[in-house]
Amino acid sequence: MVEQAIILNIIGSVVGMIVLGGIFVAVMYVSRRRFLLRKRLNQIGVINDMAAPEKGDDRRAKRIQDKIKKLEQSSSKQRGLDALRANILQAGVSLTVSTYFVFSAILGLGSALGYLVLGYPPMGAIAVALIMGLAVPKLVIMRMASKRQAKFTKHFAEAIEIVVRGIRSGLPVNECFNVVAREFEAPLGEEFRLLVEGQNLGMSLDDLMAKGIARIPTSEYKFFAIVIQIQRQTGGNLADTLSNLSGVLRDRKKMRDKARAMAGEAIASAGIIGSLPFAVAILLSLVNPKYLMVLFTEETGQYLVAFGLFWMFLGSMVMKKMINFKM
Repeated sequence: MVEQAIILNIIGSVVGMIVLGGIFVAVMYVSRRRFLLRKRLNQIGVINDMAAPEKGDDRRAKRIQDKIKKLEQSSSKQRGLDALRANILQAGVSLTVSTYFVFSAILGLGSALGYLVLGYPPMGAIAVALIMGLAVPKLVIMRMASKRQAKFTKHFAEAIEIVVRGIRSGLPVNECFNVVAREFEAPLGEEFRLLVEGQNLGMSLDDLMAKGIARIPTSEYKFFAIVIQIQRQTGGNLADTLSNLSGVLRDRKKMRDKARAMAGEAIASAGIIGSLPFAVAILLSLVNPKYLMVLFTEETGQYLVAFGLFWMFLGSMVMKKMINFKM
């Protein structure tokens, strides 16, 4: 009983530390996002924290702060099914939530059945079903959304430059958006096409930008949406503001590429460390197959393989977070 009490106290302490650490990280993450967003808006020229604002600047800064709060609230409210719908929407796939759950259930049950047919311990079938039915589809959807956002951001600065040149040549903003929609492929051209079609149908620009941010929730698109909305409300030189935004986006891309180049060695090391156990297993199976097959024929060996794969997965996730630079 004493040993059980000690173990329970240790588990409770660890869980409490994890919860407190998670809360601290979440608070710091939100504060950092607000700081970075204000910094970028200050560089763009939409706000100016260095100078003493007048009454007009106060009203302008208040509108910008309200826009930032609305964007943060809209992104923080998504939980459960709403977050899943948002991920499917961001991935750009024509898939309903019910269809997603059907595919996930089929994948999970099929994987568990295949696991049992191969003769592995029945206890592991539940873990296989949960991983293949819940984790894998979620990771696939998130990966598709990430690729789509990266593809959108890749030429976003060039699209803004086209809008700037069009405005300076005397074209309406809506016609500049139409030029971008024709010149660029999806998802960049598609998003600007939806802006043009929405305005032609009489929808407000705020609603169109909010829907665009729901599909492409990148910092770059949020900057663009705030700039357009504020300039429409307060006036000013939209071409100069968008030109500053384009410069900031290009600098962000250069910094991101530089960070990736500096992290190249760490990425290569992570790949080598992650593939080393599998390479050693293949070599051992070629040199002495009987020595390695004990892990797959004996129940204890199968448990060891399962635990080893689990800890390798956790280590891979930790290394991925260490070498992943989001800007």
